[in-house]
Amino acid sequence: LPVGLAQWFPALEELDVSGTGLAELGTELLALPRLRTLLAKNNRLGGPSSLPKGLAQAPLGRSLRVLNLSGNRFAEVPPTLLGLRGLQSLSLGGNRLHSIPPDIQELRSLEFLYLGGNFITSIPPELANLPSLSYLVLCDNKIQSIPPQLAQLHSLRSLSLHNNLLTYLPREILNLVHLEELSLRGNPLVVRFVRDLTYNPPSLQELAGRTIKTRNVPYAPSDLPENLVRYLSLASNCPNPKCGGVYFDSCVRQIKFVDFCGKYRLPLMHYLCSPECSSPCSSASQSSTSQSESDSEDEASVAARRMQKVLLG
Repeated sequence: LPVGLAQWFPALEELDVSGTGLAELGTELLALPRLRTLLAKNNRLGGPSSLPKGLAQAPLGRSLRVLNLSGNRFAEVPPTLLGLRGLQSLSLGGNRLHSIPPDIQELRSLEFLYLGGNFITSIPPELANLPSLSYLVLCDNKIQSIPPQLAQLHSLRSLSLHNNLLTYLPREILNLVHLEELSLRGNPLVVRFVRDLTYNPPSLQELAGRTIKTRNVPYAPSDLPENLVRYLSLASNCPNPKCGGVYFDSCVRQIKFVDFCGKYRLPLMHYLCSPECSSPCSSASQSSTSQSESDSEDEASVAARRMQKVLLG
């Protein structure tokens, strides 16, 4: 970048240096107090000195709202970007990212996050701590599962997950009350699915915890060690309405297929407290399973009325 950039253009609000072959953005940027949009797509950025030091502490760190670094060579999200607390739009598509740092949750003002076209294999649950995130693009990666915590993204309107390795969706995704567009094409869940999953028997501690919870055994915090009181507070209710049980760590992972938009059968992940909740060995469990599936279909029908676009192919 030219020396004296801030002196020539002290009121500059948008700078586009895309496709110029830049390997670094120098300190000239730091003195631009009003810059709101920085576009640096399709360059050679990605080395340790690609971005100027002290970016978050400079006037630019407070004014910048839109940053597009797509089509570069970043192997990780630059740590200096995680201090840009006013950033509303971040694009790092088409780089060489293999992970999303948990500290992404520090970008509390983020509304648009584009990470498509990388090598990302998992989504950190901390991503759910972005209260204003409305558009999340994770397409064309190697993601195998979606953390159920993403259901906490109550502002999310569009979720792009096409061309990944997903075999199921968490049931909680139906709780995204403002979601209007969900893109799933090019994932294994569209053409094949998993039914039989491993179940590990509960530990003695979990069996004791289940008994206390299901039988409402009274206890006071002073009766038990602090770690056991905290453990008991982590009980999850079994979604099977005929069961009434709870689980802590050991649960049955089960795929349920529900009608979606009147056309597709989507695989949603359930977590049941025991194999009896899903086993067809008795009429009671058959009834429970049927009821559980019916509940899921009701949830899906509500989501279907809400969503404007579901892309599966």
